[in-house]
Amino acid sequence: MAQFFHPAREDISLVTILAALGDPLRIAIVQRLWLAGCGQNCGAVAPCPDMPRSTLSNHLRILRESGLVNTQKQGVENINTIRKDDIEARFPGLLERILSFHTP
Repeated sequence: MAQFFHPAREDISLVTILAALGDPLRIAIVQRLWLAGCGQNCGAVAPCPDMPRSTLSNHLRILRESGLVNTQKQGVENINTIRKDDIEARFPGLLERILSFHTP
């Protein structure tokens, strides 16, 4: 079974978050997760329906390794959620403010 790397709360850095959100597709994925309010599988967060799975997996890996997204295995699906509590604890109001400037 695949093991996913998730940085500890204290290891999440502003530079890494901003770099991850610098790509328009990744910010679209984060916004979809933010608006969903619950865990979503990979297909539900894809910003465009024809995106190759390998590309989506790479974007989710970058978001996960930056500390923005948590991925848990549930059966055959990978369920992704925003690490709201961790991001808010490290950088209060940051993610909500950034997402307020992005229109889906």
